[in-house]
Amino acid sequence: MKPPITTPRISDTAHAMLWGLIAAMTLIVGILAGSRGLRDFDPALVSYAGASVLAGFGLGYRYAMWLRRPPTRLYWHRGWQIFLNPRRLPANLAHLARIVWNSVVLQRFIDRRSHLRWTAHWFLAWGCILAAAVTFPLSFGWVRFETAQDNQEIYRAFLFGIPLGSFHLGTTIAELTFNILDIAAVMVLIGVFFALWRRGRDHGAWSVQQFSNDMLPLIFLFAISITGLFLTISTHLMRGIYYGFLSQLHAITVILTLLYLPFGKFFHIFQRPAQLAIDFYKQDGAAGPQAGCSRCGQPFASRMHIDDLKTIQAALGIRYQLADGTHYQDVCPACRRKNLALTQDGLWKSQGPNPRGC
Repeated sequence: MKPPITTPRISDTAHAMLWGLIAAMTLIVGILAGSRGLRDFDPALVSYAGASVLAGFGLGYRYAMWLRRPPTRLYWHRGWQIFLNPRRLPANLAHLARIVWNSVVLQRFIDRRSHLRWTAHWFLAWGCILAAAVTFPLSFGWVRFETAQDNQEIYRAFLFGIPLGSFHLGTTIAELTFNILDIAAVMVLIGVFFALWRRGRDHGAWSVQQFSNDMLPLIFLFAISITGLFLTISTHLMRGIYYGFLSQLHAITVILTLLYLPFGKFFHIFQRPAQLAIDFYKQDGAAGPQAGCSRCGQPFASRMHIDDLKTIQAALGIRYQLADGTHYQDVCPACRRKNLALTQDGLWKSQGPNPRGC
């Protein structure tokens, strides 16, 4: 059964607005439930939580608009159809684990392009993941810390109000817990340095990059990381001097980045998981019937892929039907090039001799 790609009755904007509201409301409900009715919610972090809700609305809106495109919509449904096939689900889960390890954890797809690019991207990605894993649960009241009633040297950790354990001040666990955001900030700064160094050396990349897509994300990440480190420096080395100003400055950088998240380059963070279905699509297509060229008869792609291309082009109003009743997509790339050369040759011959004798 072919995935649906027809345009629904409601407009794309209304559809995306609905999903944006659903995403924002889901996040609000999650904050209320995870913080036990705001009992564990820190009012000092309300600006971060509010910006996160707005970012959630933007992400839901942008993702819904992205899925409204006929190619994306078809391949989205096709990917889930292939992945959730009951007969292949165990093998698909194992294959998904390998894809996540190679593409997300190790990010080998970037290493194949450039070791320097991989270094920058790896530090940026895992620095941001580490910071997000700490910041969002704290901002939403899902995670909290408090001192033990009988011993001020012991800190207790709670998740959704459930005790997770305790640790003494001065221990390795305590130092890692209290400085994990500083570690994440240093990782991000390393990634920013390598990214700028690579672009400064690569004149080709420098000539085509755009400020909004290439430099602004790095500026946001640098600003968040450096202001966060300044908070630690103010606390431990400057006796809290300018801490209030620095905390407000840090909050502004974080909020601006959260608002930029759905509509800038950072949106690819949420697009990338959907692209993991490409491996399953190729795998299923290779195992299924193959499309043979209508001109030379040689197989050149999976029948599923060719049929999906025809469906998408029809939905977009692109007519590639040939005069003999066949479809242009049924011609392999090699024969397309030959047909183009033959057409150009025929047109050249139809013009007759060149009057200039060239």
